[in-house]
Amino acid sequence: MLTLSEKEVEKIAALLLKGMICFYQIDTKKIYHMPDDEDYFNYDLTPEEEDVLDKIDDNPDNFAEFTKMEPYQEHQIMEIFAERQVKERSFQDELFNALSKPKAATGFKFLIDNSGTYNEKWKEYRLSKYQDWVKEQVDSFNYAEE
Repeated sequence: MLTLSEKEVEKIAALLLKGMICFYQIDTKKIYHMPDDEDYFNYDLTPEEEDVLDKIDDNPDNFAEFTKMEPYQEHQIMEIFAERQVKERSFQDELFNALSKPKAATGFKFLIDNSGTYNEKWKEYRLSKYQDWVKEQVDSFNYAEE
């Protein structure tokens, strides 16, 4: 049964938000991370990262993998944030407009980054949703083990 402390959940969530993929070694309770292949096509693994992948290949049952959310999940979080957290109707309309266009995440981020008041709220909200996402992955891992 895999259990993580709140600190471990926070650390993994923060790493996922930075574009990493995380592996949790169950017996040592150690967290490994490396850039997610999808985000870094031409990235060459370091010898340390190759060693981690070898360890995982040798004993996959001793590792839990944590991945970032799918784009549609991220989009959903942005919509819910705009709907529930943004009080100014005109700014809310701008966010929904950005989310309805191509490159929705880029447009949303630009508006939030330049909003001043909502920038910090968004970061906290998104981090808390990623912490929930990590916990969901723990539950899935435990369910698959049964």
